[in-house]
Amino acid sequence: MKAKLGMSPIAWWNDDLVELSDDVSLEECLRQSRSAGFTGMERGRRFPDDPSVMLPILKAADVTLCGGWFSGTLVNEELAKNKDRIQPMIDLFKAVDAPCIVYGEVGRSIQGDRSKPLATKPKLSDDEMKAYGRRVTEFGEWCADQGMPLSYHHHMAAVVETEPELDTFMRHSGEGIPLLLDAGHLAFAGGDVLRAIDNHHKRINHVHVKDVRMGVIDGLDRSKQSFLDAVALGAFTVPGDGSLDFGAIVQRFADYGYEGWFVVEAEQDPKKNPPLKMAQVGHKELMRVMTAAGYTVETQGFPA
Repeated sequence: MKAKLGMSPIAWWNDDLVELSDDVSLEECLRQSRSAGFTGMERGRRFPDDPSVMLPILKAADVTLCGGWFSGTLVNEELAKNKDRIQPMIDLFKAVDAPCIVYGEVGRSIQGDRSKPLATKPKLSDDEMKAYGRRVTEFGEWCADQGMPLSYHHHMAAVVETEPELDTFMRHSGEGIPLLLDAGHLAFAGGDVLRAIDNHHKRINHVHVKDVRMGVIDGLDRSKQSFLDAVALGAFTVPGDGSLDFGAIVQRFADYGYEGWFVVEAEQDPKKNPPLKMAQVGHKELMRVMTAAGYTVETQGFPA
């Protein structure tokens, strides 16, 4: 079985918390992650939108674009608006041969609002979830028809956060919307990562290997503290530096024959947790558990 290891630039520059951003260029971010062993990078705010500009940067760094976040609003806006907003991203991702676009629901979400406590996250009724699942499926099918598959990201402080919410969403949506399994977000929400893989492995097409510091999470006052407060306190980290057993998690993916990207996405303070050092820690741990699970980790970056 083959696997690819990627990173998210959120370790270097955080889109929601400017104070958790290092003053490094895109080129330096790519250089550091590649030197740690990663062959892919998800898109961040310092990436150019023009493929003729992006491709030479990726080639020089010997890195491929392995995904990127789209802020979807299908829970409260029409398909047409989301299609118009995602079309330029589809064109860009196709031009640089990215594997998928990560769909993150921001409609009604409090994930980017530091004034909203975790306990006030939005919740959908069963009827609302049914309608939402149908809309997201239709959107996923349309994007795939355009030549770019989506990967649905369950997320803290959004309408699909908890394991029961994920189960309900998956039940009411279809194969037209594949799943991104994020170990850290599911663990933060109190879910069982291995059980979620068991239940939904047939739909998983992208994986975020985000670790958590459960001591930080368990110490939160969810009636007062927000998702961004938790991030600033250090709730997330890289594999090998947190509380999750990635040996067991990666083995479970291997048991089901998953092949593809495993992406480290660990937003934290780059001054307290230097991104290059954390990238090295994450890569070392992933190589250890990937080898134990029987994966061959691909080492080629930008296509020859």
